[in-house]
Amino acid sequence: MVVAPADGKIVVVEEVDEQEYFHDRRIMISIFMSLFNVHANWFPVDGTVNSVHHFNGNYHKAWLPKASEENEHADVLIKTHEGSEVLCRQIAGAVARRIVTYAKEGEECYIDEHLGFIKFGSRVDVFLPLGTDIKVKMGQTTTGNQTVIGMLK
Repeated sequence: MVVAPADGKIVVVEEVDEQEYFHDRRIMISIFMSLFNVHANWFPVDGTVNSVHHFNGNYHKAWLPKASEENEHADVLIKTHEGSEVLCRQIAGAVARRIVTYAKEGEECYIDEHLGFIKFGSRVDVFLPLGTDIKVKMGQTTTGNQTVIGMLK
């Protein structure tokens, strides 16, 4: 099971070429957090944290497609106990200027634990393997750590 890592609204559900970690096609689900959402982030799956990387960048509006790659962001790569790899990307927005990531490389993680938080309007992207059964639709509201966004095969 894959749960929403944040409160917010689904703004992207699409196949993308993910070239930084996987070098293949993935399903990207993006959740935009407005100023009125809780900005705590949760792990989307149970597993082991394989890597954590922080990238400096711009502060475009978080709902723009280029925000995923060009804005300041933190990437957390998780390997599930069944062997699937999931990338969770915390993205700073136009107002957000601080990303905090609690995840540590090599630690076990669980969906009911905090991954970190982002200050103010921002976004979280989740990159899932092709074949994942997606359970959300564009525009749908999510509750972090509760809304099921997909089922891994």
